[in-house]
Amino acid sequence: MSKVLLVHAKGGPPLGHVLSRTAAKAEVHLLALSALPPAVAGSARRLCASVVTPFDTHRHDLVSLITSRAEAVGADAVLTFSEYAVVAVAKACEALGLAGAGSAAALARDKRLMRRTWLRHGLPQPQFRPVATEADLLAAAHALPGPLLLKAAWSAGSTAHQIIRSPHEAPAAWARSRDVMAESAQLGYAELHVAEADAHYVVEQIVTGTAEEWFDEPGWGDYVSVEGVVTDGTFRPVCISGRMPTVEPFTERASITPALLADDAQERIVDLARRAVDALGLRDCGTHTEIKLGADGRMWLIETAARFGGAMTVPQIEEVFGLDLVGMLVDHLLGRPVEWPEQALTPERARGAAGSLVVLAVDGGGRAWQDRKVWDFAAVSAHAPLSPGSNLSVVAESSLPDGSVVPVYDPAAGANTMAALCLLSATDARTVLRDFETLVDALPRMLPVARPEEVTV
Repeated sequence: MSKVLLVHAKGGPPLGHVLSRTAAKAEVHLLALSALPPAVAGSARRLCASVVTPFDTHRHDLVSLITSRAEAVGADAVLTFSEYAVVAVAKACEALGLAGAGSAAALARDKRLMRRTWLRHGLPQPQFRPVATEADLLAAAHALPGPLLLKAAWSAGSTAHQIIRSPHEAPAAWARSRDVMAESAQLGYAELHVAEADAHYVVEQIVTGTAEEWFDEPGWGDYVSVEGVVTDGTFRPVCISGRMPTVEPFTERASITPALLADDAQERIVDLARRAVDALGLRDCGTHTEIKLGADGRMWLIETAARFGGAMTVPQIEEVFGLDLVGMLVDHLLGRPVEWPEQALTPERARGAAGSLVVLAVDGGGRAWQDRKVWDFAAVSAHAPLSPGSNLSVVAESSLPDGSVVPVYDPAAGANTMAALCLLSATDARTVLRDFETLVDALPRMLPVARPEEVTV
């Protein structure tokens, strides 16, 4: 039986989903660079031939660690679904002579390199400047048209984003972003291979998006993601997922599959994603490309990742389109034939719809809840005002345990302050969107109020 070394770290699709699909294709050996979520620790040990945890390893040289572990188990393929381990796994695959994202993986990870590459290829994106010091940021704030968005070059999940509306806000934004990145590293949300990654930033113009010209009904966000894969250097689009509007500054609240776009709009979006991925030169990996939608058909590239979308993007696609992307990628990396879609799948091909909702302590307008609440999915599932035929579940490994106090939303920390991740299945994408809007407003009414002694921060 073929053997796969799966490198686990924070982020990406739920580990339970990834493990079950990988184990159906090969003997799995798990190298866990982050502690296993308690909800899947037991099943991980049942599904895997071996599990090496952070307590068994020393990560001073991550590429060597991955390479030596792969050689020890005789791995025929090495893969990861975590943004923070993509570069290290790609380098290890090159050293082992195995299929992987290739030497260009860093271009799909470091936002400075990504934007420089797209600039050389003339692709549409916001004006930007790489910054390494507060002085760099101040100079960029004077040179670029505002408002601006400061991003950590190696971050994910909207972490450490800071809006700068005038140059005098630059010093505070710089200090706050650096503090958040340090806090995120303590939580395990940080690049695992590049030691100096916390010193790399990029600042870019905030372009004005609009959803009204792209969608027939209100409520959609002004950006989408094109999910796909690269096999032997050829980009293969799978589908487009839509969004609800973000929470300030740009924290994602919900992803919905499929996005309800007209055929010509979908074709234009997929074409831009193809050009973006092709410019990066990836070899064999999943891809996730985010695109901002503007007026008069304008589009701007936000970013491309050399891995599948995180949260519940992959399970949503499996439910809606019947594609096991994890298993298909494993088959490809092992040299087996795979029938990828000939073109991006449209809403007409969907079997219902699915969406994932990040539970944040803010209402539909982005305003903070008036009271501190306790997360209790049983209360939510019992009283959620959903449409007939809709089904809501919680992703346990990505959520706080019931009884936990919901964190106060921190705009700079982004998804780090979420309480839970929920999955909604419905008859169509419109219903998912409407149910999410209703649920967001109902959550503070359904959840219990935290007692003073329960609130520590």
